[in-house]
Amino acid sequence: MELERDAKLLRIFIGELDKYDSKPLYEALVFEAKKIGIAGATVFRGILSYGASSRIHTAKLLDVSFDLPIVVEIVDSAGKINEFLEAANKMIEAAGCGAMITVEKAEVIHYKPKKS
Repeated sequence: MELERDAKLLRIFIGELDKYDSKPLYEALVFEAKKIGIAGATVFRGILSYGASSRIHTAKLLDVSFDLPIVVEIVDSAGKINEFLEAANKMIEAAGCGAMITVEKAEVIHYKPKKS
């Protein structure tokens, strides 16, 4: 698979405990991206955040939060990102969770699989 130099970076901010169809939402999003043929996706787990609810989520031992922030990052062409956004929005709505989605320009410098 080739990836154009001019691409888009999609970020989806959700909570670790958010579920879609009884599995973690972040996992469902990544598998949906793969099904659609998105070039790549990565999930990051945060250690401290707050969002629209202004509730602090933290990984500190004394103030344990079991709903840590999750960021799903996806890179591909604008067309593929837009196609995926339709599915992602439906999944997030069905999950009934809070979320933030951003899209920005990305310049792909290198995109090649690992040599065998």
